[in-house]
Amino acid sequence: MSPATSTRRRKLPGALPGVEHLARWDTESLRWVLQAWLGSRGLILLVGIAVGITTGRGFEDLVANWDVQHFLGVARDGYLADPKTMAFFPGWPLLLRGVALLGVPPVVAGVVLSCLFSLVAAAALVRMGGPWAAIGWLFAPVAVFTAVPYTESAFCAAAFWAWQRASADRWGSAAVLTALACTTRVSGLFLVGALGVMVLTWPRLRVAERVRRAAWLLLPVAVLAGYVVYLWTLTGSWTAWTEAQAAGWARGFHWPWESALNTWPVIRGDYVDHPDWTWVFRGEAVSMLVGVVVTGWCLSRRMWAEASWVGVQVLAFSISYWWFSVNRAVLLWFPLWLMFAHLVSRRPKHPVAQALRHTVIVGWLLLSGVAMLIWTWLFTNGLWAS
Repeated sequence: MSPATSTRRRKLPGALPGVEHLARWDTESLRWVLQAWLGSRGLILLVGIAVGITTGRGFEDLVANWDVQHFLGVARDGYLADPKTMAFFPGWPLLLRGVALLGVPPVVAGVVLSCLFSLVAAAALVRMGGPWAAIGWLFAPVAVFTAVPYTESAFCAAAFWAWQRASADRWGSAAVLTALACTTRVSGLFLVGALGVMVLTWPRLRVAERVRRAAWLLLPVAVLAGYVVYLWTLTGSWTAWTEAQAAGWARGFHWPWESALNTWPVIRGDYVDHPDWTWVFRGEAVSMLVGVVVTGWCLSRRMWAEASWVGVQVLAFSISYWWFSVNRAVLLWFPLWLMFAHLVSRRPKHPVAQALRHTVIVGWLLLSGVAMLIWTWLFTNGLWAS
């Protein structure tokens, strides 16, 4: 039996059109997803072991690259030791610090927690789109970021479940989960906005009912505002976060055409001193295109809130200095994985169409799996990986 055939679905009362949910936990679906979780984590582990054996890199050298060092620095020394780390929200460093107080090395804790949170996030995708949504996400090309001490797994675990709870009209739990997501990434701001769109577009609600649901979003807004106030107490600047982004990662406002023109030389391979940048930035361009396609798909199905969740992020990336970190953002775009599940779960009647469907599924999984291995190799070697 395939994951598609084991899915039992229903429409939740008041749910947005185009979004299907599992009526209950399905044992067969969960078995498939657990196997995919173990398989994807296992492949990432095998690549890490191979890199460690062939290069002599130790455990921390393999998994604590790039932003992980900033998270560890904030957990250990706070923000003032390196002001540009104010670009990173405090939830993940605080969690690593708390586990370290128990005697667990923060890098080890980060890997374990990321892997566990990735399973929690996958479970939310099962509820929202069935097992194929979770399987696609677990084998995403950049899935390595859900198995190392980055924020992707923690954010997705909270954000995906927040969305699932909100779409089930459970706004109290959705607000708490959204607030947790807001402690880890600025992406929480976009999540609050998209949930606001969900409230506005929810069918057949009186104004008072919309206001009550929207009021729950004040909780995550307070979390975001609290971080801004905290940075002000440290620096005296209300724009400390944006200043840190500009100082550390050249993130400042540019018109979309300027951003595209700044990205083009990297895609073309002009940065000869950084040959590893070329293909990663080409991936950024592909990810931008994927974001546009997913936004269009959501709009075509009148999934206004989902379209705003992806579309606003694509817009934000398009007005930065260049297209940067879009590859990792793909992990946050749960509508992409709902779209993937919708496409592969269709059961055409014609034999040729059935064969084509199976070919596409197997081909995608192979290509995505190979890309995942390559991205893991890049990251564990300390090369640029978005």
